[in-house]
Amino acid sequence: MPRNNPVLHRARKGPIRPKRPWLFITGAILLVAVSGWLLAIILEPAFQHTIVITSGADQGIYRGFADRYGPILKRKGVTLDIRSSSGSIENYQRLKDPDSAYQVGFIQSGTTSPKETDNLKTIAAVSYEPIWVFYRGDTTIDRLAQLRGKRISIGVPGSGLLNVALQLLAYSGVSGDDAKLLQMDATKAYQGLETGQLDAAFFIGRPDADMQRTLLNSNLKLMSFAQADALVQKFPALSKVIFPRGSTSIANDRPSADVTLLAATALLVAKDSLHPAFVYLLLDAASAVHGREDYFTPLGTFPNVNTDEFPVSDESIRYFKSGRPFLQRYLPFWLASFIERRLLILLPFAALLLGVLQALPRIAETRIKNRLVVWYREVKLLEDEIWRSERPSQEQISQWSAEIEQIDANANQIRMPQRYLPDVYALKLAIEVVRGRISHMAAQINK
Repeated sequence: MPRNNPVLHRARKGPIRPKRPWLFITGAILLVAVSGWLLAIILEPAFQHTIVITSGADQGIYRGFADRYGPILKRKGVTLDIRSSSGSIENYQRLKDPDSAYQVGFIQSGTTSPKETDNLKTIAAVSYEPIWVFYRGDTTIDRLAQLRGKRISIGVPGSGLLNVALQLLAYSGVSGDDAKLLQMDATKAYQGLETGQLDAAFFIGRPDADMQRTLLNSNLKLMSFAQADALVQKFPALSKVIFPRGSTSIANDRPSADVTLLAATALLVAKDSLHPAFVYLLLDAASAVHGREDYFTPLGTFPNVNTDEFPVSDESIRYFKSGRPFLQRYLPFWLASFIERRLLILLPFAALLLGVLQALPRIAETRIKNRLVVWYREVKLLEDEIWRSERPSQEQISQWSAEIEQIDANANQIRMPQRYLPDVYALKLAIEVVRGRISHMAAQINK
């Protein structure tokens, strides 16, 4: 259509902007392309069937937990990739590295100084970790200060035991200046005690672990922490627990009295990028493994979220308040997870795409019909002018006749899809009506 169409005397004043359908088409294509790109990202096979966990030493308490989690997760179609470490501190270092493959791990309470930038969250506190101090000699030891001048094993580098042993000894006035502090694993420490190379050693683990059973059934002496109440006030990450008399052997009355121990808490910690579906699976596994009663806690004490070392995950708070999400209660894990991960995310994009697809035909139809509307308006305005003129001059009638013929000529040049031909002929019919009116007015003047 020309920029200045002389035919449009009434319907459109001033310059007529050229139609630019390519702008609309390009915009629509870009919108659909962006939506498709976003959908492709979401639909990329991101659902993982493996959780990578950093556990601890091969024979340690954390490895034992992980080994028990594995079969539970396997029944849900998820593989637990268990990777050993030296202990709690190394687990923390692995998890806070955003580029590491590790997604979840065990961290001993009180062994780290978490930061907000770590981007870690607590899934649950899962178990007490009793700290055992075994020693040789005839003298009864019930205070750590009595170990001054002794040869003491305090754990291995990277372990939470090493960290807590150093803190407890330092607070009790024992350091490397007045004692020989040796970094040894549990097996070597036990052997050192048996052979007399060590006077005392720190151990950590559940009473039913192999090493603890060996130690408890040996001739070594177990220290009872007489100052436990004061120590837990100084170190809030520790708890006071009682190992009851006869717990090792009722028949042999071992131990022959209640033993007061200090205990750290094992925390199941994950990167905050771990998908909520996996958090719920891990909580189920933790409940199955740690929910029963033991020497130190009644039934149902663990797992729990009674910790403030790391932020507690929202999923854990919901889990302990109302259980698993609705979909995961009644659907297989893979299906519930698919819906949560895919369909719920896809709904907004699907709605957007559906809206675009529904709008495109209507927008296209409006743009096509607008080609006719401007001429309908021109015909209507010309007709209104004719009806308002009771005594038109010959010059006016000639002008009207010229205008209607120009409108007719332009209407014949409009390109329209075949399904809009009825609209084109309706326009031509309107033109014919106005032409007839002009002819009638001319005939009235010539009488």
